[in-house]
Amino acid sequence: MLIRVRELKLRNLEFNENYQPGAIEFGPDFRQIGLLHSTGRAELIVEHRGHHQNVEDIRLVGKVEAHLEFSCARCLEPVGEDVNWAFDLIYRPLGVDRRADEVAITEAETEIGYYQGEGLLLEDALREQVLLATPVRALCREDCRGLCPHCGSNLNVEQCHCEQYLSDPRWEALSEIKKKLQT
Repeated sequence: MLIRVRELKLRNLEFNENYQPGAIEFGPDFRQIGLLHSTGRAELIVEHRGHHQNVEDIRLVGKVEAHLEFSCARCLEPVGEDVNWAFDLIYRPLGVDRRADEVAITEAETEIGYYQGEGLLLEDALREQVLLATPVRALCREDCRGLCPHCGSNLNVEQCHCEQYLSDPRWEALSEIKKKLQT
């Protein structure tokens, strides 16, 4: 759904959108399960910067709900995560804040996104918000034992019989010296 600035000049835009799995690409690490639902509104905020220069910002306020699935960080088993995230975002035309020299920006300026052309794709904003709402590292359970580094067995399901301390052949010379010193 393209949110156009020219339409926002006439009236605020209310949205109530559902997206099927695959409609919004979240990358290879996430999989959407079921519908992604988003409601909210878009409005135009005109910022007056003097000398008859106006900046047309798009304010996007709403919430997004979805159920995602991704791999456990330790054992790679599927982990489900419900996303219920509210947002209040400002998007500014790309290039309007460009400055000739490097300058420090305020914390508030780090919260501003940018749109290009005639408007903003709602799907792009929703993708960003869903990814921000998900944990960086998810575990299937707090005490997940992960995978055996040698044979790859899931240690939550089965006990492997790998040697616990396989030696690296590069350290064998030092092991021999250690054995000689111990005798």
